[in-house]
Amino acid sequence: MPQRPEKSITDMTMVRLLPNLMTLAAICAGLTAIRLTMMENYVGAVHLIILAAILDGLDGRVARLVGSDSEFGAELDSLADFLNFGVAPALILYFWGLQDMGSFGWTTVLAFAVCCVLRLARFNVSARNPDPTTSGPHFTGVPAPAGALLALAPMFLSFAFADRPALPGLALSFYLLIIGLLMTSRIPTISHKSLRLSRDGLPVIVVCFVLLLVALFVFEWITLLAMCALYLATVIRSLITEISKTDRTPS
Repeated sequence: MPQRPEKSITDMTMVRLLPNLMTLAAICAGLTAIRLTMMENYVGAVHLIILAAILDGLDGRVARLVGSDSEFGAELDSLADFLNFGVAPALILYFWGLQDMGSFGWTTVLAFAVCCVLRLARFNVSARNPDPTTSGPHFTGVPAPAGALLALAPMFLSFAFADRPALPGLALSFYLLIIGLLMTSRIPTISHKSLRLSRDGLPVIVVCFVLLLVALFVFEWITLLAMCALYLATVIRSLITEISKTDRTPS
């Protein structure tokens, strides 16, 4: 398959540069989230990680829409994902609830970041060399943005109810490790590619989306926590399905 010639930055209009600018804005959000964490502004830091996740979900679609998707943009997006969803969330959780764990808490942070970078490296390799036997309308393992939001779920719980670390340091460490392992796992997880929207169901979908936005504004942390719980339930269901398939496979 012939490769498309790489476009130089000088040949692009501002509209075609928009996806890369969105990715750079996401990087700035991730770095600023780390700064706010140092200032103990944890709510602001979490908001910036959510903003980075939104920008990450949009930049690729905008790139395809304006016809400016490129290898440069893909590499930039991968670097941004590691910072925003591997490094920044782990540091936020460390300063929020793992400092008292000493070296064990820091080791947990390192393990989560390593799991994230391994997941991204595997994704980049599979994107360049797709395997027909494993490719399909799903992700392999939990994507980095979803993993970051799942990792921050204890903070959502705390902000919604207790206003303090909702889990003991040891439990928070093991939870973070589990999310990291889910990112590097081979569990098939839900993808937007698997969603099929019919014209007849479009009004219902629009109403549900509006209700979700209202819930996010009115009950922000509870809604985010519920979304994380629902997504984690789909991952557990996929894991159980994979285990049952393995058990049925003749030895």
